[in-house]
Amino acid sequence: MIAAMTFLHLAGSSPASGEDFDAHIASLRKKIPPLFTIVRQTPFVVVGDEPAETVRVRAATIVKWTVDSLKRDYFAKDPVEIIDVWLFKDKESYEKHTVEIFGDKPTTPYGYYSEKHQALIMNIATGGGTLVHEIVHPYMRANFPACPPWFNEGMGSLYEQSTEKDGHIRGLTNWRLAGLQQGIKDGKVLPFEKLTVLSTEDFYGNAGGYSSHYAQARYLCFYLQEKSLLVKFHREFTAHAKDDPTGFQTLKKVLGETDMIAFQKRWEETMMKLTFP
Repeated sequence: MIAAMTFLHLAGSSPASGEDFDAHIASLRKKIPPLFTIVRQTPFVVVGDEPAETVRVRAATIVKWTVDSLKRDYFAKDPVEIIDVWLFKDKESYEKHTVEIFGDKPTTPYGYYSEKHQALIMNIATGGGTLVHEIVHPYMRANFPACPPWFNEGMGSLYEQSTEKDGHIRGLTNWRLAGLQQGIKDGKVLPFEKLTVLSTEDFYGNAGGYSSHYAQARYLCFYLQEKSLLVKFHREFTAHAKDDPTGFQTLKKVLGETDMIAFQKRWEETMMKLTFP
């Protein structure tokens, strides 16, 4: 059994210094299992049990790319805390080490964020999409702490299948589309006004954090992206969240819509035409 990790909580609002990272990494080195590699990729520390070069490549091609892309379009500030990104090489390693290191039993085969341990914990064999998704959340927390769950998870899940176009990150259709389309067929998709007011508890429900609301939130963000309105919506929402904490009025304004029921019908028709893969 490996002792629980200690994580650095920084006071104030200043990002971690080089000395902070050095001390944090030195502490990690004393406690991590053999054959793990540590890579500093500000504002994260990447820890993995794949070959050292593979861990370094993942830090540069997934973590750094995601951070640079998100900051280019959305976020001005890095998280002030040092967050560890644990990349376990396969299902066996992921399940074994989440118990030994964190005392957790994962509820998802892909990965998750642990606020308690300030760590993104990933089965990297399932792909990098979940890691990109989870990186969104500490940035949203640092820059828009009042963000409601629909937009927080809509943005995170949008980029779990993504690419780069003209120097900017873009979400692609993904596996959540099938659930959304079935929900539309069954008449179970919420009106947007109800989606945007869902509490954290109601949004996540009892499905281990994978409720059907993810798909609707994701593809609303996808629609905004495809209309070149997502960056504008994010900017307007964060600027006016005190007066519009759910984002619904801002959504109407950015879309230029007064009848959101009629808009949702058109949105649903558009979503039914999408395909994946």
